[in-house]
Amino acid sequence: ASRKNEQRRNKKQKEDVIKNYNQSWLDKNIEPLENIFSDDIIYSECYGPEYHGLPQILKWFSDWNIKGTVLKWEIKKFIHQGLFTVVEWYFECDYNNEISGFDGVSIIEFNKNMKIINLKEFQSKSEHDYP
Repeated sequence: ASRKNEQRRNKKQKEDVIKNYNQSWLDKNIEPLENIFSDDIIYSECYGPEYHGLPQILKWFSDWNIKGTVLKWEIKKFIHQGLFTVVEWYFECDYNNEISGFDGVSIIEFNKNMKIINLKEFQSKSEHDYP
């Protein structure tokens, strides 16, 4: 039973870290990021940019939030496997006065301290049709 409790605790801890990350964008609050990411984080955005290390993440966050505002970042589902969590989500923002949104998936790897060490985002159009 204690192993199951530990697994449940780890899942909740990872989900809380991810929810805090999304909320930091909604709040434009850079403060939580140092507790969310490891110093050697590698973060790949869904449209190409890749950031190496916490200082790059902090700069990207600051720069992006000058021109942009995250309007929604809704989590649809979590899938856990060991130190990995896959998250399905919907993201919407206003960037340079242009509103856009898309569905996405993140593959997130945690270290043993429950900090994110690797995050890869993938995007899909949110409008689906039936050919």
